[in-house]
Amino acid sequence: MVVFVCLGEPIKHDPEFRGPVKKRSCTDIICLVLFLAFILGYIAVGVLAWLHGDPKKVIYPTESDGNLCGFGNYSDRPYLYYTNMIKCLGTTILVGMQCPTRQICVAKCPTEFWVADITKEAAQAYKEIFCQKGFSLSETTLTALQISEQEYCAAYTVPSQPFMNRCFPNIFVTPGKDDNSTVVTVNGSDTIRTPIGNLPAIKFQEAAKKISLSLDARDIGIKVFADFTKSWYWIILGLVIAMVVSLLFILLLRFIAPVIVWAIIIGIIVALGYGIWHCYWEYSNLEGKPGADGTITDIGFNTNVSVYLQLRQTWLAFMIILAVILAIILLILIFLRKRILIAIAIIREASKAIGSMMSTLFYPIITFLLISICISYWAVTALYLATSGEPVYVYFTDDDSAACIEIKGTKCTQGGNQSTTCKNSTCSFAAYIGSTSFIQNLFNLQVYNAFAFLWLMNFALALGQCSLAGAFSSYFWTLNKKDLPCCPLLQSFCRALRYHVGSLAFGSLIIAIIQIIRVALEYVDHIMKGKKNAVARFFLCCMRCCFWCLEKFMKFINRNAYIMIAVHGKNFCKSAKKAFILLMRNILRVVILDKVTDFLLMLGKLLVVGGVGVLSFFFFSGRINIPNLKAPTLNYYWVPIFTVIVGAYMIAHGFFSVYGMCIDTFFLCFLEDLERNDGSVQKPYHMPKSLMKILNKKNRGEKKNRGEKKK
Repeated sequence: MVVFVCLGEPIKHDPEFRGPVKKRSCTDIICLVLFLAFILGYIAVGVLAWLHGDPKKVIYPTESDGNLCGFGNYSDRPYLYYTNMIKCLGTTILVGMQCPTRQICVAKCPTEFWVADITKEAAQAYKEIFCQKGFSLSETTLTALQISEQEYCAAYTVPSQPFMNRCFPNIFVTPGKDDNSTVVTVNGSDTIRTPIGNLPAIKFQEAAKKISLSLDARDIGIKVFADFTKSWYWIILGLVIAMVVSLLFILLLRFIAPVIVWAIIIGIIVALGYGIWHCYWEYSNLEGKPGADGTITDIGFNTNVSVYLQLRQTWLAFMIILAVILAIILLILIFLRKRILIAIAIIREASKAIGSMMSTLFYPIITFLLISICISYWAVTALYLATSGEPVYVYFTDDDSAACIEIKGTKCTQGGNQSTTCKNSTCSFAAYIGSTSFIQNLFNLQVYNAFAFLWLMNFALALGQCSLAGAFSSYFWTLNKKDLPCCPLLQSFCRALRYHVGSLAFGSLIIAIIQIIRVALEYVDHIMKGKKNAVARFFLCCMRCCFWCLEKFMKFINRNAYIMIAVHGKNFCKSAKKAFILLMRNILRVVILDKVTDFLLMLGKLLVVGGVGVLSFFFFSGRINIPNLKAPTLNYYWVPIFTVIVGAYMIAHGFFSVYGMCIDTFFLCFLEDLERNDGSVQKPYHMPKSLMKILNKKNRGEKKNRGEKKK
């Protein structure tokens, strides 16, 4: 009685119900208003970011005085040069590839080794092309030594090449005399002359890695781009093949779904049966052998697994475990076989529905476009927010043990590059920050930007699910499929936009809140990785696990709530409650259908991605020789292969997500049909005849009509 009350009463018959309700009103209006206000706020954040931000700060490198190399007055000096890159070996690395040495804008990167003779006069000791712009060697009153200490000019140069508009040494790594050794050189030299003496080339390699983790990324990027230009048409062909295979697999599931499911079930039974026989065979062969009659407890813990396999008790335990598993599976098949047949029948009927409404297969393109817009707006807004603010300068030492940093709000000027508190310090640009309320709330605005992105992205997914559910429910609740309404997907899409934006926003808001909490937990976990507080990390791990489970559960609830919204037009809470209670009354059917569907969709994705991936591998690697079809010569043949595999997965996921939505919609409609109708003339079943046959049900009105026709 308690269970009955908790799960509610079965759905009662409504003579006016003919599928998706036509007369409906707007739902969850409060959430709709909140959603629209949030979007307006998001637009305002984007405008503010656009007004205050400056992407040029990312595009162009910033020298120590805060000027952008290659822009404005420095347009003739596009490259950034580190006057003493060896200082970058310290740990005091600031943002924006800054390090404790002066950086200047130069017209070109140096092409030769050179060392300044600081015993001469300033004008004779340095090359003015490697001095800070505006600093005149002929007019300065500083000595050559003072110029070197304050780094207004480079005291030495090494042959370099530009990378990300920054000059990096021409570093070469070659095999050494030993098998595992390497030799690092700069332009063929393993030592570099500096004012403080000769330094090994490997020091410059380590310093360069401190600034950029990948010195050859630009070269790799150019080669990858070249590979794309040579193979783009073959990539498109591979994606077209993936689309065709996905479509064929979905259409063929109505015929092969039963074969696949029963073949897997029989295969599992046969495998378990063989395993039991093999365990018994091993158990019998060990009879009488020395030590075989011992027990596992006698041996205790041993990392050598083969020791346990010499015991009869081990094989007896394996045999018992496999026998129990086999018995459980056989009992499931005996008592739940009808539910497995129902799952297969629903899958086959879903294929028929998609075949009748082919436009549904291409709806993921709309979802993809909406999500692409969300991602683009989020990325641009985040970039502009990140580049908001005014330049701030600091004094800092290159001695890690001192770690002295003193903030200096004004520009570094001649004669002002020394600090009284930081001895032997250097003044340099540090970052773009500020004191205005907008700048001080940049972190909060970035959080707002991230949360808005998650909410809008989940809303786009919810809109797609609700639209597809409305179209598929129209198909299910139409007795004569020839009377299917015109453009059911378009009608469902318009209904969702007109009446249920508030409900979809409500459901997507719940998911977005959970996801932003998960992001925060991941961030905290990243910070605490080096900590030794085991208790805090344990609770953090538990929270991450709980919120992961909560997100999965709420996505399941939301998906079924959107189906009910599409069919009945009620608000989110009522729809979610109705769907959840209906599913709980049929929990065994839910579990079986979910597992069977997941297996078939996983198999379909593996077939598409694996098949297309293997085909592209053999083609681009030159292992397939087709007359008049030759693979292009590429730098990295894995570039088009990886692109095809990722694209094939996205295409397969898009197709099969529609198929999964169709199955879920049909299943909920099927459960509702069972409770709402009884097969009488007044309450005919709307489910397909294949399902009625499995359940031993029929529409009595159809038999009567056939009898009248015979008369």
